[in-house]
Parts: sequence; structure tokens; C-alpha cells
Amino acid sequence: MFVNSNGYNLGVREDEVVVNDVELPPWAKKPEDFVRINRMALESEFVSCQLHQWIDLIFGYKQRGPEAVRALNVFHYLTYEGSVNLDSITDPVLREIPEAYFIRDPHTFLLTKDFIKAMEAQIQNFGQTPSQLLIEPHPPRSSAMHLCFLPQSPLMFKDQMQQDVIMVLKFPSNSPVTHVAANTLPHLTIPAVVTVTCSRLFAVNRWHNTVGLRGAPGYSLDQAHHLPIEMDPLIANNSGVNKRQITDLVDQSIQINAHCFVVTADNRYILICGFWDKSFRVYSTETGKLTQIVFGHWDVVTCLARSESYIGGDCYIVSGSRDATLLLWYWSGRHHIIGDNPNSSDYPAPRAVLTGHDHEVVCVSVCAELGLVISGAKEGPCLVHTITGDLLRALEGTENCLYPRLISVSSEGHCIIYYERGRFSNFSINGKLLAQMEINDSTRAILLSSDGQNLVTGGDNGVVEVWQACDFKQLYIYPGCDAGIRAMDLSHDQRTLITGMASGSIVAFNIDFNRWHYEHQNRY
Repeated sequence: MFVNSNGYNLGVREDEVVVNDVELPPWAKKPEDFVRINRMALESEFVSCQLHQWIDLIFGYKQRGPEAVRALNVFHYLTYEGSVNLDSITDPVLREIPEAYFIRDPHTFLLTKDFIKAMEAQIQNFGQTPSQLLIEPHPPRSSAMHLCFLPQSPLMFKDQMQQDVIMVLKFPSNSPVTHVAANTLPHLTIPAVVTVTCSRLFAVNRWHNTVGLRGAPGYSLDQAHHLPIEMDPLIANNSGVNKRQITDLVDQSIQINAHCFVVTADNRYILICGFWDKSFRVYSTETGKLTQIVFGHWDVVTCLARSESYIGGDCYIVSGSRDATLLLWYWSGRHHIIGDNPNSSDYPAPRAVLTGHDHEVVCVSVCAELGLVISGAKEGPCLVHTITGDLLRALEGTENCLYPRLISVSSEGHCIIYYERGRFSNFSINGKLLAQMEINDSTRAILLSSDGQNLVTGGDNGVVEVWQACDFKQLYIYPGCDAGIRAMDLSHDQRTLITGMASGSIVAFNIDFNRWHYEHQNRY
């Protein structure tokens, strides 16, 4: 809204300056900065702590009456709701009085035609005060920073108390952990960290909410598990590996990576691609059995992605293929199948076909909130489609950014793309390149924090790094691990980062995005 991107002729000012893009204040280098900094200001603690006072003035008990007078919050009487109703002035005599006079006696006055017009002009030009909604003071908003003052607060980062690494869990198999899905919400039947190895052995590792509870009322270390992740007993005891091993043959040319798997939000099903028959398949995590085979592509399916889930577990699934197309599917949380109808689960139809790539699709991300699918092929620009299948635009990287490999998109509409040879780009959803960087690591996994402010990366060097997403400013480097990182996910509370390692283990890191927040740093 601040950029005249269509080049409209908006005229010339009196000082002969051409009217074009909105002139920004000195603290904003570009419109995106202006929006981001304003958003940070409006969500800041300073505003949060005083929001109730603003509500009192505009909608509440200080809007009118003695409290409004005391608060210097009194406006022209015509701006207040109910002070005048122009439609009720139906007396033609009042509208047709020829001479402009008001006083009839010391207590009344007549409305003249001009006065009615003046009232209409006043209301149209100066607006009206909103309806008064409250007659008592509004309570203050709860504040994350206020919680930081509690001595045992889980939100207050304490260097001496919290170690970077919480735990390392080594699986009996040495096969690299190529996919990690942390669906840890407490209301789930089985809150768990689901892992899948290169050899397609999966594990449902139960999650215990230790970090989020520490310092909360009624919390007891005696009752709690000291470690957040408990290894899947069928894997730990080697007693039920047949229930955890996917034996169906994948195409020999497929390289197994994090994009080959999707775990549903309830941890009950795994979707896997790469099969020789051009399908992707759904397996039960409870039994390991195949529950659905989905066809639709003309060549091997190379990548899968899942959107955030709706209430009931419904979500979008996107499959990308060597046939250079993507298909958008609907996962029914009620029936636990692709498609709406359990009677036709053998041949579900995709919701949309997404075209435009010239090569095999290698990475994809889907955001239901924005209604967008962003995809990358083996070579060429990434494409932005709507979930109805319309191609919106191409995200053209610089001349060195030709081979996209990883994509992460935030609900604010920022798209982070990792290209081969350590190159990153940040695009706005309108296709504008906002920032780029190059690092000395072959990155295998990226993810954005839930607010889209922070980017976490990990790769062959075995180092987790945290960056500011808007400009790729480095915020933190975790201690290096003894193996490369292949996959990553965050717990539901954004307090634990779980990485899948090339050595066949998972590592859980303490993470607290608050500590890198500008307000938190200024205060502590």
C-alpha cells in the first residue's frame, strides 16, 4: 500500500515534487521495515501494558461524562452517538425557515436549513465517536514480560540454570534420522516426537512436558519426567520392529530425505512418497500397516508437505513429482484418509493441479492460513500458487540462486528459500527479494518460529544456528554436534528444538526465542 508499483500518475505537488511512493520516516529503509517495526511496536510490552487505558478512552468509561472531562477526552457534542438524529427532523417548516435565526426564547432554538446542512457536514468531515461499550475500567492485558519477573518463570531465560542441550537419544539402528515431527500438544492421545530413519524405520517417542511446566504452580520434580522424550519401547526393546518398519519398495533412484515423509498432527499416520508405482502411501503408526495408496502423478512422487491443521485434524497435503507438477489433496482428520469420502478412498481426487515447473519438484511448503503453496524444482525459480491451483508469481533469486532445496513460509507471508551451496533468500509473498546470505554449511533443515521472526538452520556441519529472519542477522550458535543434522522440528510451546542426526540419534535443545527479542534484551 506504500508503493506505487503500477506507476500510476498521481499528480504533482505545489512544490513541483511528483507524487509517487509514500515517503517513509528516516527509521524505515523500505516499506517492509515500516510495516515490521510498526507491528513490533503495536505488539510491544509498552503498548500491551497500556492497551486497557486506550480502550477506556475510546470505548469505555472515560468516553463520556465526568470521567471524560477529567481525562481531557471531550469532543464536539455532534460526534457522540445519539446526540442528534437528522432523519428525525421531518418538519418541513424547520427545513424551510428563510432567515437564519436561532433564539426563540432563553431555553430553545429553532433549527434552520443551513444549520442542518452544517450538522451533516460536521458529522461527515469530523466523524463520530464509537459506541460506548463499557462503563467500568477495562482490566490490563496479561503480559509475557510480567511473567519474567517471577523467580521460577519458565519464560525467563537463565543462563546458569538452562543448558543448551537437554538430552541425546541414540536409537539402536545407526541409520540417519531423516525426518522429525514434534506433535507435542498435551490434548493429543499420544503427544510424541515421531522420527523416521533413512531405512524407513519409524519411532513414536512419547513426549513429556517438562520444560513448559517448570516453575508453574503445582509443578513437582518428583512427579515429572526429568527428560522430555522417552524412546519408543518397541524400538528400545527391539520387540516390535515389524510394527515400525516400512518394507514397501521405494524407487531405487530416490534419495531419502525429510521431504519424503509427513506425519499427521495427531501422530497416528505417516505419509511416505518415492514408490516405484508413482504413488504415495499412508501408514498407521500404531500397527505399521498400509492404510491407503494414493495415485495421481505420471512419475515418481519426490516430496510431500502438510499444512497446519484445522480443528478436527483436517489439513492440506501437497505432493510434488518428477512429472514437474504438484497435486493438492485434502486429509480428513475424521476418516484418517486422503479425501472426504471413505467409500471412494481407493481413488481420491486431488483438489488442485499445480503446474509451471520445467523440472522435477524437490521441495514444497503449504500454508492454509494464506491459502498458498510455494514450491521449488531441481532447477529454476520457486513458484507461488493458490490452493485453488492458480499460479500467482515466480520468486526469482539472484544468478547464483538457481537450485532451490528447502522452503519455509510464515503466516506473515515471508518465504525463506535455501539454495544449493549455502545460499539463502527471503522473499515477501509479493515476490520482492528482502534479504539474502551465504553460509559455509550444506544446510539440510530449516524452520521458522511460530511468529515468523526467527529462522533456525542445521546441516552437515552439525551446528544449529538461529537467525533473525527479516535480515539474516545471526543471533546464536549452539555447540556443535558430533554428526550432521538431517531434520528439525520445534515442540508446540516453541521451547524445545529436536534435531535428527546422521548418526542415528536425536538431540533436544533448549530454545527460548524470547531471549533474542529486542525488548527482552533491552530489559535484561
